[in-house]
Amino acid sequence: DTRAAEALAVFCYHMRKEIGAYAAALGGTDTLVFSGGIGENAPEIRSRICEGLGFLGIQIDQARTEAGDAVISPDGANVSVRVVRSDQAVMIAETVRNALQRR
Repeated sequence: DTRAAEALAVFCYHMRKEIGAYAAALGGTDTLVFSGGIGENAPEIRSRICEGLGFLGIQIDQARTEAGDAVISPDGANVSVRVVRSDQAVMIAETVRNALQRR
């Protein structure tokens, strides 16, 4: 579907802009973390997001990202790129429990 392909291209472009903006605001980048549904489960999207960010030191090892490794940047890269597994349902449940306990 061409509309879905365009939406993914826009999403990846937007994410690159955000990463660049944060890198500028923070004075550089030591680590880039992907998490959540897309970040954990979409190696192609991770790769597309990181395309063109080499000037920030961000590189992806394609074999590592496709294998789902925890560290997906090449050895010796200036910026560590990681995939951090999260359980969003547990986090939501804990937040709700804490909110109800404060009532």
